[in-house]
Amino acid sequence: MGIKTLVDFYDLMFKTRDVRKEAVVRLFNNNNLKKHTVPDLKDALSILESIKKDSQGQYSLSLNEEKTISLDISYEISELKKDIFFLENSEDQFYAYLDKSNPGFLKEVEETESKLKDISFRNFITDRDGTINNYCGRYGSSIQSIYNALFLSRFGSNSVENAIILTSAPLDNIGLADVSTALDKVFIYAGSKGREYFDKEGRRQRYPIETEKQAKLDSFNKRSKQLLDKPNYRIFSLIGSGLQLKFGQTTIARQDISRSIPERESNDFLALISNIVSELDPKSEFFRIEDTGTDIEVILTVASKDANQELKDFDKADAVNFLNTSIGLNLKRGPNLICGDTNSDIPMVSASKKECEDTWAIFVGSNAELRDKVKQSSSQSLFVSKPDVLVAVLNNLGKR
Repeated sequence: MGIKTLVDFYDLMFKTRDVRKEAVVRLFNNNNLKKHTVPDLKDALSILESIKKDSQGQYSLSLNEEKTISLDISYEISELKKDIFFLENSEDQFYAYLDKSNPGFLKEVEETESKLKDISFRNFITDRDGTINNYCGRYGSSIQSIYNALFLSRFGSNSVENAIILTSAPLDNIGLADVSTALDKVFIYAGSKGREYFDKEGRRQRYPIETEKQAKLDSFNKRSKQLLDKPNYRIFSLIGSGLQLKFGQTTIARQDISRSIPERESNDFLALISNIVSELDPKSEFFRIEDTGTDIEVILTVASKDANQELKDFDKADAVNFLNTSIGLNLKRGPNLICGDTNSDIPMVSASKKECEDTWAIFVGSNAELRDKVKQSSSQSLFVSKPDVLVAVLNNLGKR
């Protein structure tokens, strides 16, 4: 059956999650796939490709009786195509397939792997989107593909003591744990920029938040949800990042990568959210607000180690230090591998480097300015062009 609404679209993508998760388990254990696996994925692909397009050639779905939204679903279609090819061919043929669509892929994998093949890493800490997972226009449909989950599961199981995926996305309730299809009990999933995590046994642990600050965030979340329940604003809960209630932070989309919201409407919504923050925190004691152009990030402050700076945003260095203590990563023993793709990931490198000189960094698709910053954080730095290159390198290391 075809799909007509954005809700139908999300439902379809989460059905592919179940199929993919089952396939990863069977492939990892060298069992045959169930007969329905490939046909189910082909059906999903066919349904996506049959979505009607608007006058601009963009896929278009209904939000309600009055509004439609244009979607870039290149991630969802591309990852399904790759999964289908992966399941119907050998791994070498799949690598050749990736090399054909990304010339130089095989050479880049070989060169990067050669620099790491003699290292036995103790800890692996990585960002998700743009680093080990290709970017998607909406977090809620960024379901991890089969090949990606299998490759990472091999590395996490065979090559490191601790494998951690650390992201600013929520941990669950349409968060990191929900869109992941990797093998169970392999990864520690750290969401909300590392303020909370599921350990390998699925137990939730959280960074402590002061009662007063949590109450402020609860008040903000309540007012934001009330706003998004109104017909005029519901669209902002359905585009891009949507509404993400994280631990210690809330993200609300005001635009998506397709620029489907008129700029004036997007800016007016930003002003509304900013006003709510100002009303709840007139002295800026509890919140920091960050506008990425597509998302509004409302973040609880934490105390700074710098005596001259009383409050700061919780960053990924704070997360790494919290995880090191809480889980017992023993980062100081090393060697440690840190992976990212943006400035916000560099603090992970710095935090690990403070614990252990033997810290390696691999960054994906980095521009020259970012590369310089990464090199300053660790002299043992490597750079690759795409997440698929990094994932293939880790797969090869995991099969040693």
